[in-house]
Amino acid sequence: MKLTVLAATLAMATPALAGPNDILVGLDSKIAFTDQGQTNIQPGTDKLLVLDASNPGLPKIRATLDLANSLLGPPTNLQITPDGRLGLVANSVVHTADGAGWKLVPDDKLFVVDLDAKPPKLIDTVTVGKQPSGLAISHDGKLVLIANRAGKSVSVLSIEGTSVKHLTDVDLGQEAAAVAITPDGKRALAVMNLVSKVAVLDISGQTVTYDKTLDITVGANPYNVDIAPNGKYAVVGGTGAGRDNADALTTIAVTGPHPHITNITTAGTGPEGMAISPDGKYLVTPLLLGTTGKKSDYFYGQHGQAVLLGLAPDGTLKVDNRAVLGAVPEGVAFSRDSRYVYIGNYGDKTLQVFGINGNTLQPHGLPITLPGQPASIRGVAR
Repeated sequence: MKLTVLAATLAMATPALAGPNDILVGLDSKIAFTDQGQTNIQPGTDKLLVLDASNPGLPKIRATLDLANSLLGPPTNLQITPDGRLGLVANSVVHTADGAGWKLVPDDKLFVVDLDAKPPKLIDTVTVGKQPSGLAISHDGKLVLIANRAGKSVSVLSIEGTSVKHLTDVDLGQEAAAVAITPDGKRALAVMNLVSKVAVLDISGQTVTYDKTLDITVGANPYNVDIAPNGKYAVVGGTGAGRDNADALTTIAVTGPHPHITNITTAGTGPEGMAISPDGKYLVTPLLLGTTGKKSDYFYGQHGQAVLLGLAPDGTLKVDNRAVLGAVPEGVAFSRDSRYVYIGNYGDKTLQVFGINGNTLQPHGLPITLPGQPASIRGVAR
């Protein structure tokens, strides 16, 4: 693939200071998508890219770290603290030799990266629950929650300055794929993918409790969750049966004594990544559209699709626009001003940048070639 002007800009990026415009991109080297679909391959060197999006239409790589991460945690397994000082990266699995092939083994590591260092560097590795996947940092930057799949729990961690400490694990009794914290820091939602339910967690300071009676049944195989900036509504993305099916985006009213479903929408098949804009007006989800399947599968597709949905004040979603993506689109992140969207195509090793003009996604330049397969993308915690 030819380098574009934007790609060249990435390669020639000059050092920049840490700040609220950084975006993290996790590059995974252990899984490939071939004619036979998803295949475990001999691990190479995973990387973490730190993008400077001060000019949101022209993001630049300002640092590259050799740091393990995984496609098999949701694309929300990394995030930046609200002050832009630390980057947290959960590594869900490691690959170990298994005869002539490779098998997946749950990991239990959270990496802490100092984004203020010149250049950014790994400063700590914290042991958390098994197979840490989606994570969330509170609005005040003092609390971290991590959804653990093999651990069937949510890990609770504190942040004080550059110190991140594992406090406890809250037992859910089921795999948890992703978690989101309300802006007021008093409640969190954790998606339990295998049982198609959402757990409601109460937060008081650093104490997190789970009341099973508040579980919410949602669309099949929920894999992602985000909460609107006003704190009133959350959207849960379900990946269904992983075939040619219409997968649900479930809207949940978060406030009140019993959070509950208010609306169900479908954007299309395979909405694994998902993010709400900082201004709360939009939700963007990349659709896999069969790009992870075997080429002989009836549902196989060569390209994914980005879907822009309007998010009304009452939590209602409406599909506004669609745009073509590359193969196996995973992570999605917004610029701080909500004017640009960044989507990583794992199968193509590219990053696509879109501007939002009215209710339309407009490609901003050609896809940017990355030095690896983008498994996850995320910016600063709101």
